[in-house]
Amino acid sequence: MIQTQTLLNVADNCGARKLMCIRILGTGNCRYAHIGDVIVAVIKEAASDMPLKRSEVIRAVIVRTCKEFKREGGMIIRYDDNAAVVIDQKGNPKGTRVFGAIVEELREFNFTKILALALDVY
Repeated sequence: MIQTQTLLNVADNCGARKLMCIRILGTGNCRYAHIGDVIVAVIKEAASDMPLKRSEVIRAVIVRTCKEFKREGGMIIRYDDNAAVVIDQKGNPKGTRVFGAIVEELREFNFTKILALALDVY
């Protein structure tokens, strides 16, 4: 469960390292974001030689959370960190590689390009 002021790792190679959630999009007045939700975030740490800079406001999609995620068959998935992938206005990822494990339920939210770039899809 991601809420405002939550720090997240970045799971792709767009240049940002840490994000802080400032708004959850698409669900009205919802307090928490889960896997597959789009958030507005500010970059807290960034690599020095990349186009994304510190304190830039971007959109990102949640790909991993510490809070468990329950599948239809009863399997529970839990990760060690909260992570997101930086996307543009159309929902395409800004990076060219996605690191770490990604759940296949992102296909239901039409983030198939993120799944195609990921190394581990569970």
